[in-house]
Amino acid sequence: MTAIPKPKAKLPQPINSGSCDREQNTTPAPTSSHCIEVRIRAGPSNSPSTTCHPGNAKVGQLRLAVTAADWAAAVRFYRDELGLRQLEDFSSDRGRVVLLDAGRATLELVDADQAAYIDEGEVGAHVAGHVRVAFEVDDVDAATRTLAGAGAEVIAEPTRTPWNSRNARLEAPAGLQLTLFEEPAGR
Repeated sequence: MTAIPKPKAKLPQPINSGSCDREQNTTPAPTSSHCIEVRIRAGPSNSPSTTCHPGNAKVGQLRLAVTAADWAAAVRFYRDELGLRQLEDFSSDRGRVVLLDAGRATLELVDADQAAYIDEGEVGAHVAGHVRVAFEVDDVDAATRTLAGAGAEVIAEPTRTPWNSRNARLEAPAGLQLTLFEEPAGR
């Protein structure tokens, strides 16, 4: 396999400097069979990165709202197969909605070059659209088999990426493209 040259990252500089006055989340990851985490990749270390700017609004939660044509199938897939715990059911006579816990959430902002690099490393070709949802799991092979059995289309089987995680790519219910990833031990 030919090495894919990584685009040089140009990270924006913070407008203000200073410490963030909100508490950092030190809660350990859940120990269920599916540990879910969306991670941000910034810089060569691939370490999660947090930047706070004094005076800016504090965000308490990232909520990804997805409209699903087959709502019941999407709930079965994400809640029952992927293992996202149901927190609330806000359904009414106007429509159905459930809130599922996906662990810690981050917003990963990438430019077009980095998106192509990620696709090349995970799939071998640029296939993602504007939005791709990534879930960290304990066992990427088992999770890929489970979700494929539940109706997801496997785009790429689990593979070692240039950034050393094992990733799989799937087309899933509600029109979402998923990355399932497993970090190396000790990371």
